[in-house]
Amino acid sequence: MAKVIEGLYYSESHEFVKVVGNIGYIGITDYAQHALGNVVYVDMPDVDDDIEIDDDFGAIESVKAASDLKAPVSGKVIEVNESLEDEPGLLNKDAYENWIVKVELSDTAELKNLMDAKAYEEFCAE
Repeated sequence: MAKVIEGLYYSESHEFVKVVGNIGYIGITDYAQHALGNVVYVDMPDVDDDIEIDDDFGAIESVKAASDLKAPVSGKVIEVNESLEDEPGLLNKDAYENWIVKVELSDTAELKNLMDAKAYEEFCAE
């Protein structure tokens, strides 16, 4: 069973959001990295880009497949995880520790559309 962490928000497309104040750390879930296999490349937006909920904001390539990253929330990108440019495999080591982008949330009400840990575990078990 993939690791699911309490206190995070989860999307049906297997991204997570960790919220600290009005900042959201967005990454892929442990379930997603297991499904992808060895990650070899992460395409990330630029700092100051605006991302909109449900829009693609990047992509992940693995030895198995390529997958678009869908924004679970809207906001302005304030930082990208530059470590992933040189070591995309960090997502396989710990998907939750190695977030992809940090955004300033534009509407915290959007978080209500996401799943909590229990709901996400049930969703993954279907």
